[in-house]
Amino acid sequence: MLIIDSQVHAYEANTPKRPWLNVPNRPPSATGDETVAAMGKLGIDGAIFISAFSLYGYDASYAVEVQRKHPGRFALVKPVNPDDPAVAEHIAEWKKQPGAVGIRVIVTREPGRNPSDAGLDRVLREAVRHDFPVNILCWGNLERGTALIDRHPDTRFIIDHLGILQPRTLPAPPEPWAELPKVLDLARHKNAVIKVSGACTLSKEPYPFPDIWDPLARLFDAWGFERCLWGTDWTRAFAVVNYEQAVKPFLETERLSDSERAMLMGGACAKAYGWSPAKRYG
Repeated sequence: MLIIDSQVHAYEANTPKRPWLNVPNRPPSATGDETVAAMGKLGIDGAIFISAFSLYGYDASYAVEVQRKHPGRFALVKPVNPDDPAVAEHIAEWKKQPGAVGIRVIVTREPGRNPSDAGLDRVLREAVRHDFPVNILCWGNLERGTALIDRHPDTRFIIDHLGILQPRTLPAPPEPWAELPKVLDLARHKNAVIKVSGACTLSKEPYPFPDIWDPLARLFDAWGFERCLWGTDWTRAFAVVNYEQAVKPFLETERLSDSERAMLMGGACAKAYGWSPAKRYG
C-alpha cells in the first residue's frame, strides 16, 4: 500500500537567516531531514509539504529547499496572498517550480474575506488557468468557504482539516464534531475533496482515539473514500498528538477494509494532486 501524508509542515529552527513570524507550541525544529526520518520509521512513502504559513507567511523558500533535497518524498503547496497585485504572476512562477502541485488560500474568520473578494477571484481564476488544485483553510468559517466553492465551480478545491476547527492544545473542545453536518453537506460539491487531516486532535479519548471512527464513518459515507485524503498535520498538531499517534490508528483500525485504507491513505491524495512518490520507501 502506497502511503501519502496529505499535510506536513517542516521547518528550520528559528534563526536570523529564516526567522519565524511567531513562536508556536511546536518542536524547536522539524527539518526536512528530520521529517523524512520520521516518515521512514512509520512506512510513509511521501507527503504533501504545505509551506508553514504561521511561521513563514507566503515565503515558501524552505519548502523548495527541502523538496530539492528530497524530490521523491515531497510535493509542494504554497500559500498565496490574494491582496498582492502580482499574485497572478507569482502563481505562474510557482507552476514552473519542480514539485509544485497546488496553492493554498486562507479563508478563516481572521482575514475576514468575503467570498466575492476580488483578490480571491483572481487567485482562483489563475489556479484554473494553471491546473492547480487549491487548498482552502476555512475551519471556523465554513459558510464563507462553502460560498467560495459555490462561486468557483471550475476550481478544484481541497478542503483542509475536515473543515473543522481543531485544537492546538489539550483538551478537545466540548463538542469537537459540532460542525460535521455542514461538512457532510459540502460533499455535494463535486469540485471539492476533503482532507482527513488532524482528525485525532478531535478525540476526547486517549490514544488510539476510538471515538473518531463514528463521525468519520459518516464523513466517508457522504464523501466517498476516493474524495477523502488522510493526513497527520504534523507539526501543527504536535502538542495534541505526536506523529506516530496520528498514523497508527489509521493503519491498525478494523473499521477500514484494505481497499478503503489504501484509497484513504494514498490513492485519493495521489489523484487529487496528480503526484506520487518516486518509489517505495521503507
